[in-house]
Order: sequence, then C-alpha cells, then structure tokens
Amino acid sequence: MSITTIIGLLAAFGTTVSFLPQAIKTISTKDTSGISLSMYGLFTAGTLLWLAYGLMSNSLPVIIANAITFLFASIILVYKIRYK
Repeated sequence: MSITTIIGLLAAFGTTVSFLPQAIKTISTKDTSGISLSMYGLFTAGTLLWLAYGLMSNSLPVIIANAITFLFASIILVYKIRYK
C-alpha cells in the first residue's frame, strides 16, 4: 500500500469518524431543527458526487469515506424532510 493511500485512508477515517457522533445523535433523536434543509441537501448531493468520483477514479479512501457519509447524510436528510 502506498503512502498516498495510507494518508488518504487516515484522512477518510478522521473526517468520517468526526461526522458520526452528530449523525448518530440526529438519527437517534430525530431532531433536525438545527439543520438547514437546503444546506443539507447540497451536502448530501456533494457527498454522492464525491462517491461517484471515487468510484470512477478507483480511489479507495474517497469511496470508503463518502459511502459511509452519504449513507448517514441521506438518513438525516430524509429525517429533515419527514420530521419538520
């Protein structure tokens, strides 16, 4: 494994893990009152595009980080729409 891939995996781990506590809290409480619908929609779309980019460029760190983040972001976006 190259040093570039290792750095990418560490970056993916750091950004994804830092996102998870807030995502888990939001999912467990269903409280999305502090989240902007337009911002979160854009964030989720951006995450999907990063995932597509990772798949097209065969970049494992980008794929892993954005697949996990997209999953949680999608759930939160659905909650934001459903539990106004």
